[in-house]
Amino acid sequence: MTSPRFDLAHWQTRLDELRAAHHVPGASLAVLTEGAIHEMASGVLHRGTGVEATTDSVFQLGSIAKMYTATLVMQLADSGALDLDAPVVSVLPEFATADPEATRTITTRRLLSHTSGLTCDFTQDTGRGDDCLARYVEAARDVPLDGPPGTFSYSSVGYNWLGRLVEVLTGQVWDQALKDRIVAPLGLRHTMTLPEEALSFRAAMGHLGESGKDPDPAPAWDLMPRSAGPYGRVIAGAADVVRLAKLHLDGGVAPDGTRLLASGTVSAMQGWEADCPDRWSVSSDGWGLGWSLYDWNGTRGYGHDGASVGQYAFLRVVPEAGVAIALLTNGGSARRLYDALFRELLGELAGVRMPEPFGPPARPPVVDVTPYLGTYRRAGVVITVSERAGTPHLTYAFVEGMADFHPPLEMDLVPVSGTVFAARGDGSSVSEDWMPVVFATLRDGTPCAYMAMRAAPKAG
Repeated sequence: MTSPRFDLAHWQTRLDELRAAHHVPGASLAVLTEGAIHEMASGVLHRGTGVEATTDSVFQLGSIAKMYTATLVMQLADSGALDLDAPVVSVLPEFATADPEATRTITTRRLLSHTSGLTCDFTQDTGRGDDCLARYVEAARDVPLDGPPGTFSYSSVGYNWLGRLVEVLTGQVWDQALKDRIVAPLGLRHTMTLPEEALSFRAAMGHLGESGKDPDPAPAWDLMPRSAGPYGRVIAGAADVVRLAKLHLDGGVAPDGTRLLASGTVSAMQGWEADCPDRWSVSSDGWGLGWSLYDWNGTRGYGHDGASVGQYAFLRVVPEAGVAIALLTNGGSARRLYDALFRELLGELAGVRMPEPFGPPARPPVVDVTPYLGTYRRAGVVITVSERAGTPHLTYAFVEGMADFHPPLEMDLVPVSGTVFAARGDGSSVSEDWMPVVFATLRDGTPCAYMAMRAAPKAG
């Protein structure tokens, strides 16, 4: 498919209009089409200082960092240093989980595809030293799993184990391996991992506030410890994010002709590894080896989303059209901006028709919620489903290491289907967007509730 000539002025205008409409302070957009990267920026990096967002500004990518780690791991698989289907413990003897049987059987493939059963929101600041990742995974060894191996549950802990695997097999800390094996070969001049490195650039400040209003600067630029790197700590400009996507679009070959990944490896990363029970939180239909996978009415795509404190990032790739788009933002109704802007961009450049935003039907079905009442627990989170005055209600409470992250969220539930509900509270506590809550069963028969693609087993 050949896309029409890119109208930079038109898309700059649309970015400006939609950013303002959705109260996003600043945004950076990069679009790869017909072999060329087009860059735009809009708004401000910090509403307190008024510093303008520019195309060379850098933002926190959040979980898009997982794609950098996945690419590093697949390079090691290419080299023969790693068998994706061998137990992780066979190449990383320090690997351990709270379940001895899971420890013996979890493979690298499971970690890459979020099917290891390992949890997500285990927070541990292990300092700024080069041993921070080794110390993090040691602390994570006793954290309960979300489910048995084979369970899809989005896992940051799993990606930190992958980062540790990179360190052991390369003999480098994760940050340096990323620089030497991806950043330098791709010429990514606006990509880094540490906050002090971001001081050399125009860095975006996250913003927080009530939906539908202009947000205020967050109380801190970054709350992530260094050990969060493999799952959530890459800082970059939008064009550099698109250059990583271009490596995958180009079959693993860098712009200078250097092969960084085998073509078969690139294809394998985009192959379907797992269904995603929660298909709405990041619009994902399934998962590959790192990539979130999309099926837009028969048009295949891949990408990833990311979030940190008041910053939100979106990457979408349509291989048959040769199109890749990265949007980096610093607060406001960023997902609504993404949905409106990408709906237009992907429609014009790739013929993609994106699904409508998630929400309940005009006439919700009548569903008996009795089987779903109770308490669901995973590391860092307790979910309580109850009925209040005949209305299904959900309380989402942060506990343990996440206890100070946010006050409990109180949300009423509206049925979408027999197992899927839409949740939304008042604007002071949760997003104006509907949040999917999916009730399912783990591989061992335990009932669970999915929120944000994370499985929480029923505990009572």
